[in-house]
Amino acid sequence: MPRRTGSEQPSQGAYRVWEERNRRALESVMAEDRALAAYALGHLEHGLYERTRFWLASGPAGGGLVMHANAIGHATVTLGALEAVDAVLALHPGARAAYLSTASPGHLGALRRAYVVADPLHMLRMSLTRDRFTPVPSQMTRLRGTEVHRINALYATEGGPSHYSRDAIDRSVYFGAFEGPRLVSVAGTHVVAPNLGIAVVGNVFTDRAFRGLGLATRVTSAVTDELFALGCAEVTLTVDPANTPAVAAYERLGYEPGARVVEARLRRRDLLGLAPAWRRRVAGRRGRAEGPGIEVIEGRHAPPRRDA
Repeated sequence: MPRRTGSEQPSQGAYRVWEERNRRALESVMAEDRALAAYALGHLEHGLYERTRFWLASGPAGGGLVMHANAIGHATVTLGALEAVDAVLALHPGARAAYLSTASPGHLGALRRAYVVADPLHMLRMSLTRDRFTPVPSQMTRLRGTEVHRINALYATEGGPSHYSRDAIDRSVYFGAFEGPRLVSVAGTHVVAPNLGIAVVGNVFTDRAFRGLGLATRVTSAVTDELFALGCAEVTLTVDPANTPAVAAYERLGYEPGARVVEARLRRRDLLGLAPAWRRRVAGRRGRAEGPGIEVIEGRHAPPRRDA
């Protein structure tokens, strides 16, 4: 993570925080582990970037990045050093409610200081490049927005409703397997960013009656193959590491295990945003000597907090 210098040094233990709008600078920050940063990297793509804000922090323990997006629903990503992430979230916690699409498990302390963290999922990030890809030959069907009713019906077979829109499907890459007229297995994408060379596969689901037949592997293979054809150099996905059949299936396609990540639902503790607003005012005054747009805040360790 980069350090941004100013005319005066901040006090020992302080963090500089600023909003970064330079795509190249942001891509450089996320270059160390592109698979881990895939969701945030994808939001540098035209059409997503315009509805996304990126905040960087730099201080004694290193640097960090927090992304708040409202391009595909409200989403948050945290990367880098715990205290740097904590410094950003103290000033810029984002929307009242959002989905945490990527965080390191060590960030939970900082996240719980700013949010009620609900339904956390401890997942495994996997990634694949074209040279490692071993596709499974099959005749899967490319799904378009006209099939959205079938996609929603399949996702809804195990409980809660599904509300994907026709436009959302058309903007993504979806493939499915049919049993007659019935859609029984599907795989799609969360982010497709060919200009950044990266994509995130997701929403892989098979009807319970058709599991164990290899359909999830085939639809995932079809989506992955199409993403490479679109120009993506790296494709990632997230899986429950306890789901050993799924992990093994993705490994057969060539996906390799990477970092452990956390996903969760977030609700801001300070719904009115009064405390962050006050902290921003103070941090802005302290950052004036550092340069335009710089905020300076004291670092604070973020111990785990029990959610309500």
